[in-house]
Amino acid sequence: MNTPTVSVVIPAYNEEENIGDILLRTNATLETIGVPYEIIVVDDGSVDETRFMAMRYKVTVLSNGTNRGKGYALKKGIQNANGSILITMDADGSHRPEDIPKLLVPLLNGADVVFGSRFIGKRGQESTKKLHIFGNKLFNLLVILLTGRHVTDSQTGFRAYKKKIIEEIEISSNGYEVETELTVKSLRNGYIIHEEPITFERRKDGSSHLNPLFDGIKIFKTIVRAGINARK
Repeated sequence: MNTPTVSVVIPAYNEEENIGDILLRTNATLETIGVPYEIIVVDDGSVDETRFMAMRYKVTVLSNGTNRGKGYALKKGIQNANGSILITMDADGSHRPEDIPKLLVPLLNGADVVFGSRFIGKRGQESTKKLHIFGNKLFNLLVILLTGRHVTDSQTGFRAYKKKIIEEIEISSNGYEVETELTVKSLRNGYIIHEEPITFERRKDGSSHLNPLFDGIKIFKTIVRAGINARK
């Protein structure tokens, strides 16, 4: 098998109702691109059939054994990825695999990191809860104040990285604050960042595992901590 050019890492926790559709569409999208690829699903200790559903598709399935958190799962996927380009996306159906090519193009044109933004052109606002929009705006403002660089969606989980870039970042977060840490450190470290508008959809089945208050506090602390420490 050829060495993958693109690695897609998908953390998943209790997503048996959504993971099959996501993997089917992700495989189909990557086949159209025509480059060697791999899809890595990291099952974060699901108590449903997520892992077994994922094993039905052309993917590598890793397991944390117990629920360790999204950040922990993402780190494991990154460590096991072989591609020179790395895509991260969620397993709940909110991200459209068909948007993957849109994230790849800026990397080929010189960007180091591409954020899939829900809020450029307001394409994702209709499917995002008002509380999350409000929180995201506050976090964006704090990120801008600490880094001096503008970003419209600091919390997005749909991203593309040059593998060598993400390997330079020391990821300490184990929970949902991982995207925030990656945002701040990418901005502070001076990487070339591009934001690409994406279509964001509400999950079709199941419920979100995000706790707005608990995780919001962790995100706030992560922004401040990562904003103070650059190049780490």
